[in-house]
Amino acid sequence: MKKRLLAVALACVAIAVLGVLAFSSPGVSSSGEVTLTRQADGSMILADLGSDAPVLDVYEDFDCPVCKDMHSKVDATIRKLAQEGKVKVVFHTVTIFRDEPMRSNSIRAAAAARCVPEASWLAFRDEVYAMQPAPHGVASGFTVEELTRAARKAGASVDACVTSQTYAKAHLTETAKIPLQGTPTVVLDGQMLGDEAFDPAALERLITGGVGVQV
Repeated sequence: MKKRLLAVALACVAIAVLGVLAFSSPGVSSSGEVTLTRQADGSMILADLGSDAPVLDVYEDFDCPVCKDMHSKVDATIRKLAQEGKVKVVFHTVTIFRDEPMRSNSIRAAAAARCVPEASWLAFRDEVYAMQPAPHGVASGFTVEELTRAARKAGASVDACVTSQTYAKAHLTETAKIPLQGTPTVVLDGQMLGDEAFDPAALERLITGGVGVQV
């Protein structure tokens, strides 16, 4: 399934442009403050926005087992490097599946994630991956009841927003703009990564040896 990391050339170019646009403002000096910020499209940026660190775009579907596998292997490394100011991480939550029950599972989880404030979002993301429906392709899950409990466990009381699926339509609209062929898709400064995205040591070497993007 890791072969799905590699998209066609046009998709690579389009995704690279999307990543660069997230940091296309004029260059400024580093503030030294790493924050998690929600963008208008629902993506989450973990970064010192004033630094010249390389940009790592992570495209993930919460119902994707390979995304869960990658999360378990490299998320701690990614977040550590972000907190050290060595990388700017952009988390893009998407729905890649077209078949049920995976599609509805994914939409419910992604819409719920948009309800959760920045301060609780990373913890909520951990909770969602921990309760991913299994076996994949058969199990229904990520019910609104489960998701509201996960949000509360992460420190956010957003029951009404999660239950109403307020952001489901917006999530699907933004997903449709991203030319993905599979998840997870990981892009470092415009370069699509392969199996190294699952190896914390290899990924850290790529990030810390990167050229960086001026903002």
